[in-house]
Amino acid sequence: MRFAPITPRMGLILVHDLVVTAVAVLASFYIRFEDSFIAARQDLLIWLMPAILLYAAVVYLLVGLHKSKWRFTSLPELMKIGQAATIMAVTLLALDYVLLAPNLYGTFFFGKITIVLYWFLQMFFLAGPRIAYRYFRYTRTLMHAREDSAQPTLVLGRAADADVLLRAIESGAVSKVRPVGILSPSRADRSQAIRGVPVLGEFDDLEQVVADLTARGTSVSRIILTPTAFAPEAKPESLLMRARRLGLSTSRLPSLDESGEALRLAPVNVEDLLLRPSVKIDYKRLENFVQGKSVIVTGGGGSIGAEICARLATFGVGRLLVIEHSEPALYAVVESLAGMNSAAAVSGRIADIRDRDRIFHLFNEFKPDMVFHAAALKHVPILERDWEEGVRTNVFGSVNVADAAAAAGAAAMVMISTDKAIEPVSVLGATKRLAEMYCQALDADLQGKAATAGKPMMRLIAVRFGNVLASNGSVVPKFKAQIEAGGPVTVTHPDMVRYFMTIREACDLVITSATHALGTAKERIAVYVLNMGQPVKIVELAERIIRLSGLEPGRDIKIEFSGMRPGERLHEILFAQEEPMAEIGLEGIVAARPVSPSLATISGALRDLEGCLARSERATVDKILASIGQHSQAELG
Repeated sequence: MRFAPITPRMGLILVHDLVVTAVAVLASFYIRFEDSFIAARQDLLIWLMPAILLYAAVVYLLVGLHKSKWRFTSLPELMKIGQAATIMAVTLLALDYVLLAPNLYGTFFFGKITIVLYWFLQMFFLAGPRIAYRYFRYTRTLMHAREDSAQPTLVLGRAADADVLLRAIESGAVSKVRPVGILSPSRADRSQAIRGVPVLGEFDDLEQVVADLTARGTSVSRIILTPTAFAPEAKPESLLMRARRLGLSTSRLPSLDESGEALRLAPVNVEDLLLRPSVKIDYKRLENFVQGKSVIVTGGGGSIGAEICARLATFGVGRLLVIEHSEPALYAVVESLAGMNSAAAVSGRIADIRDRDRIFHLFNEFKPDMVFHAAALKHVPILERDWEEGVRTNVFGSVNVADAAAAAGAAAMVMISTDKAIEPVSVLGATKRLAEMYCQALDADLQGKAATAGKPMMRLIAVRFGNVLASNGSVVPKFKAQIEAGGPVTVTHPDMVRYFMTIREACDLVITSATHALGTAKERIAVYVLNMGQPVKIVELAERIIRLSGLEPGRDIKIEFSGMRPGERLHEILFAQEEPMAEIGLEGIVAARPVSPSLATISGALRDLEGCLARSERATVDKILASIGQHSQAELG
């Protein structure tokens, strides 16, 4: 059997284990027998020792005792030691009862009591130094934690969550934190201690516990919220507001399933206070889909595009081309990707998607497997004023990207769309809907050619989602800035509601949609809608952000209603009435079969639209979209 290469550290561990094995064998003999008995067997024991140690080396290598770092010794390592010691004891028993003693001595060489004694000694000699070393490192960690730079900290969460953090502190993964107590919502945890840290009460006892510790000379300066503390019944906004009023800094411990990243403390953000649980992502599916592929992301310097780039790099993309119109944004995203130390070959190019020749040149040069089209103008009030720019970028820019992707031989293009594209009442919605229709029409045309040619053709899909928390231009940064300025926080209408997702969740689901699009064989799905749960009232979101800042809505910070802006509506919708919905078996995603006129009809409408741009006829955008919708219904009928 082949063993993995043994490093010098592993070699030292193996030597240690063999030395203590010899000591355990000899000690069991000398403890169990009298001098005359030992003298009669001493020569054979010395002759057998090299064979026993050689066999022990094989056992220890098979079990993997040499691979475990002593500073992390825990129950799994002790179980390995028990397994190795048991194998050795059973082997000695077989040697004693079957092969050796009956033939040479007529009695047993070791004896059952000696072998049992050996097993206990072997366990002690193998496990003892490991446990002692771990305790030594643990005491050093505690000593550093008690230094002035370590903050006395309360941990908020159930025992299992708190244990994760305490282990991370002991191992050195989390530093400058000195846990002085735990607040747990579980009655079973009360008056208990977790890894030596006492459970001092429940969440409602925060103020009293801080006061009691202060009276005893421990001034708490920080709280760490585990995932338990973000459950709705824990009232996380109230916890944060109370902590801020006590002058405590706040951090969160991420869930262990947050895409496998290293465990580290993070600031508490409004994303952590979503009204619904995040969708469970099949990360293995995404890794298998993305790994080794060549991908282009347009608008890669924006909040959505940059996150898509980061996720692609995380999932193992082979080559990544970031196309961005803004030089500072391009520089920032490329530098950020370089700091991830991924194996992806990342390059960035300045280009405007409205420059058709430039886009075709870059795509043909790169030869992408997939394209994620995130470049767009998206601010509703600005596009209501500068509608021509919205049409040139969102419509004709998207046409350029789709055509260039098809010409370059890409397997798929994913267009990032919006819930505002359904029954649009704004320039943003109208331009995004027209871009969707072009992609759907081109996809249908290519699939028709694929059926004739008998080979797969490029897929074009659109993924719609609502507002992304903390993205560029979203209400979250705006509300934070207004709070920092002392208020008031302005909301357009008390009944305004929107769908919200986190940036990471949205981007992971965008990539998941692409995996389904390339895997659909029986039916053509071209529109994917991210399931964002229940819409959130903007005024409630504003209140949450105010509380997150440690302030009371209406008392410390006022909320004012400024009135609806042009192009806005109170409620967003995700599907048009004529779009049949389809369940695709993926959590967090709902699909719709495309409802779009033919490519010829769309191309004619685009030619008309170019003339309207030249004449600056704003109203034509709505007329053309309505006309396309009528064509669509007629063709379907």
